[in-house]
Amino acid sequence: MTSNTRVVVIGAGLAGVRLARRLGELGTSVTLIGEEEHRPYNRVLLAEVLAGRYSPDVIALPAPAELTRGRVTGIDREVRAVHLADGSKIAYDRLVLATGSNPVLPPLRGLFTPDHELPDGVHAFRTMDDCLGLSKAVRPGAKAVVIGGGLLGVSAARALAQRGAQVILAQQSERLMERQLDPNASKLVRRHLTGLGVEVHTECRVRDVHCVGGAVRSVEMADGYALDADLVVLACGVHPKVGLAQVAGLEVRKGIVVDDELRTSDPHIHAIGDCAQHHGTVYGLATPALEQAEVLAELLAGRANARYTGTRSLTRLTLAGQTAFDLAAFGETEALPGDDVVQLADATRGTYRKVVVRDDRLVGGVLVGELGTVGALARAWEGAEPLPDDGPLLHLLTNDGGS
Repeated sequence: MTSNTRVVVIGAGLAGVRLARRLGELGTSVTLIGEEEHRPYNRVLLAEVLAGRYSPDVIALPAPAELTRGRVTGIDREVRAVHLADGSKIAYDRLVLATGSNPVLPPLRGLFTPDHELPDGVHAFRTMDDCLGLSKAVRPGAKAVVIGGGLLGVSAARALAQRGAQVILAQQSERLMERQLDPNASKLVRRHLTGLGVEVHTECRVRDVHCVGGAVRSVEMADGYALDADLVVLACGVHPKVGLAQVAGLEVRKGIVVDDELRTSDPHIHAIGDCAQHHGTVYGLATPALEQAEVLAELLAGRANARYTGTRSLTRLTLAGQTAFDLAAFGETEALPGDDVVQLADATRGTYRKVVVRDDRLVGGVLVGELGTVGALARAWEGAEPLPDDGPLLHLLTNDGGS
């Protein structure tokens, strides 16, 4: 690729900004297009803004020089140009889709107004505008219902409780953060939230949103029980934002399909981050998005041997404040028959550590509370090499390898 190759990146989140910055460092100019009015920011830290611990400026990303604000409405693959909502057009030689993901809005009766807007008091929790809207609406004593008990819902519920709201967390499945945690770790998360005053309901499905005068007043559960609500937060997960790619005729399954060079079905278009599907996987996490950005920067800068082969990604949640809470989970946290499992639990301190070993290899683990060993465990898991046989498995959980 020559130095005057025109690289256009759609999306100014973590992946897009990292790619643009790395290309700049490697001497390749980039046009970065961001739809939001705010400075690019680290979405992972939105809950800390909602909790009042950080201002929006603190989580801002160092943006590259050339940032175009606008909404891309279409991709013309024949002439290699993108069209913006204001009627302008930007030509490209290489296009990168870093469009991220959209919040999942559950199929609840009454969720939308006749104008297809969310009623007053009902908020998604995905963007800075969502976060600022919630921050403005929440007040001490407000009754808030958070729908969804995954990573996002737990973070939102905790932040609202720290702002003095009366929070109810409604989770449809049987436990919190079931995708990342085993039952014991889920119980500790629940205990932590309960200690902050959050009322947690699992195996509980919200059916209706009731509004008066365009503003939410209550939500109704599937069993008919109604909960008063001044605020409702939708934290039901995300799905890849693939609309532009679909309309442009690119191959899309769960996400935009890419190969090891992060190319889509059009060799002039790449995709990275939450919108990309690599070898059947859509990661939806920060670490893979950043790794993909680094690899693609090398490729676009002419380093032809760079390849993305996937990420063994660790989920980490650090909730600061007077009652701090840390957890980390990676790989398979539930054992299969024949696996070796080592667990250490301290009910008084609220700490829990567990690793799963299969055929002398660490295949997963979960830690809640003290995370001193997470660095060593993650390295052993990422390396996927046989564990040393010169000590007991307990050593894995007690050796502080640094975090």
